[in-house]
Amino acid sequence: MKLEMIRMGRIVGVHGIRGELRVLPLEGGPDFLAGVSAVYLDGRPLMPVSCRVHKDLVLLKLPGIEDRTAAEALRGKELSVRRADVRLPDGEYFDGELLGLDVYNGETGECIGELTKVERYPASKVYTVRGVREFLVPAVKDAFILGVDLENNRMDIRVWEGLLE
Repeated sequence: MKLEMIRMGRIVGVHGIRGELRVLPLEGGPDFLAGVSAVYLDGRPLMPVSCRVHKDLVLLKLPGIEDRTAAEALRGKELSVRRADVRLPDGEYFDGELLGLDVYNGETGECIGELTKVERYPASKVYTVRGVREFLVPAVKDAFILGVDLENNRMDIRVWEGLLE
C-alpha cells in the first residue's frame, strides 16, 4: 500500500545540553535517516539544523529546540518523512508499505494470507503472514520473496515444504 508519510525514527533521548535529539531509525539505517532534508514532527515540517550518525543512532538538532529541557519533552515522539521526498532502489520497500499486502503462493497463485507484521533480525527481516494459520516468512529475495506489487496489493512468495504447516 502506497503511504504518504513514512515513520522514520523515534526520539529515544537527548544528547548534551543544547537540545540535540537521539533518534532511533525505524526504517532504513542511521545513514538513510541522516540524509533526509525535512522531517515531520506531530504533522509539522521541520528542517534539521544539523544531523549526524552516532553509533546506531542519529543525533538531530531541530529549530526551536535550544536546550535539554525542550528536547526531553520530545522523548518518545516519532519523526516521519513524506514518501515522495525519499528514494529507494528498485525492488526495495519501506516496512509500512508492505503491511496489509495479500500474500500469494507464487507457484499456484493461491492467496494464502495477509502480511500483518515486519520484524527486524540481524540476518534479515521476517514477515508475519496471517491466513488460515499464522506463519513466518524470511524476507530473502528470490529464496522466499518472488515479487512485490504495491499497485495490486500483492506479494508472491515461494512456499517451501513445511512453511504452511
